[in-house]
Amino acid sequence: MGNSDKLTRRLHNRIGRAIKDFDLIEEGDHVLVCLSGGKDSYTLLSLLMELSEHSPVAFRLTAFHLDQRQPGYPSGIMEDFLASRKVAYRICEEDTYSVVKEKIPEGATPCSLCSRLRRGLIYAAAEELGCNKIALGHHRDDSIETLLLNLFHTGQIQAMPARYTTDDGRFDVIRPLLYTAEEDIAAYAERAGFPIIPCNLCGSVEGRRKYIKAMLHQLEQTIPHVRTSLLAAMGNVRSSHLLDRNLLARLKQNDAPSQEDGASVSVKRMGGCGSDEALF
Repeated sequence: MGNSDKLTRRLHNRIGRAIKDFDLIEEGDHVLVCLSGGKDSYTLLSLLMELSEHSPVAFRLTAFHLDQRQPGYPSGIMEDFLASRKVAYRICEEDTYSVVKEKIPEGATPCSLCSRLRRGLIYAAAEELGCNKIALGHHRDDSIETLLLNLFHTGQIQAMPARYTTDDGRFDVIRPLLYTAEEDIAAYAERAGFPIIPCNLCGSVEGRRKYIKAMLHQLEQTIPHVRTSLLAAMGNVRSSHLLDRNLLARLKQNDAPSQEDGASVSVKRMGGCGSDEALF
């Protein structure tokens, strides 16, 4: 079997396991697949399209891309790509770039405002198209980095949930790539020749995440499977051994397992309800 076949099988295995573990896709779902123009979301759409052809569960896909009117945006590339695929799609044009540049001071992080603006447009599209789920392209490494960033900078044990319901209860947001390694996605995207569209807004403010990436890479020199271990840890939480008094009180009230056994909290429950989640 060639390396490309092994890569495809590994990707399908990871996405299939995530879908099964967290019930990400169910009978009759209409999933809005958010395409940023990066390797992750292209790979997500491609894998879900392949899955839909062979899955015993019937579900629909609609691809969604937001043109934020960034300078140098390659107009027409995304539409040409989607038109060449057998998938329903919607492209929304909205100048959120100018809004963010106007509201955010020079040197400040634009991610929060940019995310809120995108979220509103995505939710509006999902409602108009009759979608009940919204799929994002965050992968294993995104979740691990988010966990460490929260540990180091906010004093919280919080990563990215595989699935959460939006604050208004209208949609479930899902991350089918959450078990998938970034290096596998990069290899798949390069082989597929996806037309990557760079983001010119947030690239300069990713310093902390780049530092975490570099730190993990350094750790891998002595702990080769550190990313695999960190991902496993997020799904194997011994909550009775932590210091969250509110959590311990709830465990006691609910007649939780003994401290010897611990109590597992799945990734599905981590990360809150999504009010501060970054879409794309």
